Amino acid sequence: MEPVKIAIIYYSATGTLHALAQAAAEGAQKAGAEVRLRRVAETAPPEAINSKPTWAQHLRDTADIPQASHDDLEWADAVLFGTPTRFGNPASQLRAFIDTTGPLWAQGRLADKVYSAFTASNTAHGGQESTILALGNTFYHWGGIIVPPGYTDPIQFQSGNPYGASHVAGDGPPTEVALEAAGYQARRVTEIAAALKAGRR
Repeated sequence: MEPVKIAIIYYSATGTLHALAQAAAEGAQKAGAEVRLRRVAETAPPEAINSKPTWAQHLRDTADIPQASHDDLEWADAVLFGTPTRFGNPASQLRAFIDTTGPLWAQGRLADKVYSAFTASNTAHGGQESTILALGNTFYHWGGIIVPPGYTDPIQFQSGNPYGASHVAGDGPPTEVALEAAGYQARRVTEIAAALKAGRR
C-alpha cells in the first residue's frame, strides 16, 4: 500500500509554530508518511511585520517553504494545522486560508480525512485549548475525523495538553517536551490515517 500522505499546514510569525511544524513533519516521516510541510501566506501589512525584527527575520528565513494550496488538502489523507493563538482563536492568516476552501467543501473533497491541530500562546493560559477547539468547528463542518493526541503516550503527561501539542512562547523557544509531543501527535495521526486507509482498501 502506498504511504499515508500527511499535510502539515501552519502559520508562524516568529518561529515557534514553525519549530513545532517541523517536529510534526519529522514524527510523521518516522511513522512512514509522505509529508508536505506548508506555510500559509502572510497577510499582515509590511509596517506591522517590520515593527518586530524577529517577525521580519522569520518571514525571510522561511521564504523557501512552499505556501499551502487547495491541492495540498486534496492530496492529503490527513492534515495537521498549526497556529498561534490570537485572543483564544486561530491566527487570521490561517483562517484566511481555511476560508478559501468553500469550493472543496461543497464538493465533499475535505470529508473523511483525519484532522488534528497544534498551537502556541504567549502565556500559560493564553487560549491554547480554545484555539484548537475552534479549529475543530471547521473539521466538523468538513466531515473530518478528528484525532487528538489525548493521554495516549507518556510524553502527553509531561506536555499536559490532550487537545494538541502546544507551547508557551513567552517562556522561549519550544522545549524538547513540546517538540516531542508534536512529533508524537503526528505519528498518532499517521498511524490512524494508515489504519483507515487500509480498512477502506
